[in-house]
Amino acid sequence: MRRLLPSKPLATGLVAGLLVFLAGGRILAQSRLPPGEEHRATSPAYQMERAREDYRYLAHDSSAVPPDLFDPLKFIPLNAAKTTYLSFGGEIRPQYQRIGHRDWGAGPDDPNGYLLERYMLHADLHLGPHLRVFGQLKSGLTHFKSYAPELTEEDQLDLQQAFMDVGTGPGRRGLTLRLGRQEMAYGSSRLISWREAPNVRQTFDGARFLSYAPGWKLDGFLTRPATTKPGIFDDSPSPSVWFWGLYGVHTLKGLGGGLDMYYLGFDNQAARYQQGLATERRHSVGSRWWGSPGAWRYNVEAVYQWGSFGSGNISAWTASGEFGYRLAAQPLRPLLQLRAEYISGDRNAENPNLQTFNPLFPKGAYFGQAALIGPANLFDLHPVLTLYPARTDAFALSFDWDFFWRASLDDGLYRVPYVLNRPGNPGQARYIGDQLTLEGDWQASRHWELELFLTYFRAGQFLRDSGPGLDQTYVSPRVTFRF
Repeated sequence: MRRLLPSKPLATGLVAGLLVFLAGGRILAQSRLPPGEEHRATSPAYQMERAREDYRYLAHDSSAVPPDLFDPLKFIPLNAAKTTYLSFGGEIRPQYQRIGHRDWGAGPDDPNGYLLERYMLHADLHLGPHLRVFGQLKSGLTHFKSYAPELTEEDQLDLQQAFMDVGTGPGRRGLTLRLGRQEMAYGSSRLISWREAPNVRQTFDGARFLSYAPGWKLDGFLTRPATTKPGIFDDSPSPSVWFWGLYGVHTLKGLGGGLDMYYLGFDNQAARYQQGLATERRHSVGSRWWGSPGAWRYNVEAVYQWGSFGSGNISAWTASGEFGYRLAAQPLRPLLQLRAEYISGDRNAENPNLQTFNPLFPKGAYFGQAALIGPANLFDLHPVLTLYPARTDAFALSFDWDFFWRASLDDGLYRVPYVLNRPGNPGQARYIGDQLTLEGDWQASRHWELELFLTYFRAGQFLRDSGPGLDQTYVSPRVTFRF
């Protein structure tokens, strides 16, 4: 294919990013109010999981809300009582990516970068207070790439979601049984996520039971992950993987947050780690304590895993902590954060027992948008500084520096989610490298979001010991339009 983008690698990405952020758009404060409220000062912000949105407030007099061009699509009553209604929405997201020295020099390079496009369209039909049908189409396209797209980049046209809810009450209250293809995300998306950062999001086929009560939420599910294939309506449930579990959340108002507790089951007939390929049955139990009382932020999580891998036993774990403090009275209102995480790795590839942690279905950009490293056999230290130059949080500028080491010298380096990238051994260094990232996020209006990601990964001794160890760069401006 003839190259259509200029051959000026880093400069091209920087110029594109600056153009994105200089593009006009009035910064509007975003506010969220409880679903179903009749009067609002502003329209509600769009949710990352679009099935969570609730537009019943449009059934009433909403003169206090500034009119939105897309309001006529958000609540289309189908009966006189307005209890049966239809809602439409969607998303358009073009993104440019340019990666220098892919896989630290071991992978193919594309000096001009390439363009990603995401299109999503959904319809939400409510048939009274107890029955709902939700459908969502997706299209992920790749242009000008000189080698094959990743599995998470290309999916020409398919069903992202197609489920039916049968519930005991209106909206997100009471008990609900959800059947069909659906997105799932819990907690900090460390183990279960809709995978927002990549071009194609994750989804699951199966059944889910959702229970809501004041201060409590409990979900149970039995699913198969949907495989992502590049064709048209060819995604199907994975034939080799089952995924089930229980996830509970209890709100702790006095601490400005909550407590999550969960059990997750995972069965994979073709799991691969450094020690080989085998059937894996893994059980995970974990807890997360999180909140933001006053100026403080905290998010602490621990997970233990057990089960079987081939003829051996599994014993793996992870623990993570994130602590921050917001200096709201200072210029630029800085938020200072420190994150740290330990994720176990296998201690002996010759022994059938396995200690490598399985992150299951994590967010695609686990350690930054570039997603160079996956959460297995790893510990890291990660300071972050976020600045808010505007009077609201609509514009944020974040600087972070992440340092990575192998947790076990007998295990290798994994990519997201847990694909072995480079085998490791005790003769190689523990230090993997450090990653410096600049991110800008501008919520220019309710509909428009503009982002810029710049990453420089400095290769450590392990990367040089295990193969090419060149420093890697990542440049990506992104524009998202939602309606």
